[in-house]
Amino acid sequence: MEPPHSNMNSPSVELKSLQLCDREGTASADSDIGDVDDLPVPQQIRISNITCDSFKISWDMDGRGRDRITHYFIDLNKKENRKENKFKHKDVPTKLVAKAVPLPMTVRGHWFLSPRTEYTVSVQTAAKQPDGDYAVSQWSEIIEFCTADYSTVHLNQLLQKAEAIAGRMLPFTVFYRNQQREYFQQASPSYRSRDAQCRRMLPSVKDNSGSHGSPISGKLKGIFFSCNTEFNTGKPPQDSPYGPFRFQIQADILFNHNTNIYFGDFYCMYTSYHYVIVVLAPDGSDGDAFCKGRLPVLDRSNNCFLSCTDEEDGSLSFRHAQDVILEVIYTEPVDLSLGTVAQISGHQLMSQSTVNAKKDPSCKICNISVGR
Repeated sequence: MEPPHSNMNSPSVELKSLQLCDREGTASADSDIGDVDDLPVPQQIRISNITCDSFKISWDMDGRGRDRITHYFIDLNKKENRKENKFKHKDVPTKLVAKAVPLPMTVRGHWFLSPRTEYTVSVQTAAKQPDGDYAVSQWSEIIEFCTADYSTVHLNQLLQKAEAIAGRMLPFTVFYRNQQREYFQQASPSYRSRDAQCRRMLPSVKDNSGSHGSPISGKLKGIFFSCNTEFNTGKPPQDSPYGPFRFQIQADILFNHNTNIYFGDFYCMYTSYHYVIVVLAPDGSDGDAFCKGRLPVLDRSNNCFLSCTDEEDGSLSFRHAQDVILEVIYTEPVDLSLGTVAQISGHQLMSQSTVNAKKDPSCKICNISVGR
């Protein structure tokens, strides 16, 4: 077992100190787990210090038989896959055997804990016998908990991976947003992200596309814009997965010296295309307050994805990364009068839509070493 941390009251059970119990089938197959013994049953299970890939666990025990305990059996399941028979299901690789250590102990293991996922956990105490069998207590009560989002440490790891493939920067002049014709009409009650009376586009909660642990999914309110250009024309493409009508707005209206820029996500959808999400939040806005401390902040004039720099004549120039598809979230309402709406001449390529798209968990380019 790994040596405990300096805090002896909270040793860490690392991945290498955990053994998987792969036994399956009937009780006869579990020949090295003995009958229920008079060992103390864990009570009042407590889960704390939850991250996207670790948690602390502790419990109370009667004094009777405590000196005989050599191991803890931890039954950890995704809530939707909850099983009644312990140590029987090979398809759920989170049945853990840990040496008995002082409580609370930290359980971590990047390959079996996923961020923002509901789990159930229960515990047995066990005593290893000279012949290799275990005497075990009854199972404790079942406790439910949910893992956390990626921390800024994890997001910085994702950021570094995105920077590695961003490619050279290309100039652009406008942000654009595609939708159906009805979205841009004066009366559009079917679109909650539109204010028909004031003709404004309103921020709406981001869907669950992209990395499962990104703290913006299902939480950050914003309006999606694009800025990618065609290599041969330097202009926005004429095809879109989101609709044949396009709102265009000059880049400096949304992105200027009063706008903070944050890195939000990096993902792919089982294709060779990779997407980067950046967030534009006016300084001091509600969106800016949400992003501070949650997302890595980028230098607006010097980053690999979306830059805004001063020219000698006092104007601003803008560039976007060539080798990733940028999704830009602007966190405040945008009035339609600030731009133009026109129909594009290309096709509506629904296969490229990222609405609630699932990230490819096997991609080595855009995944980091924590649960997907």
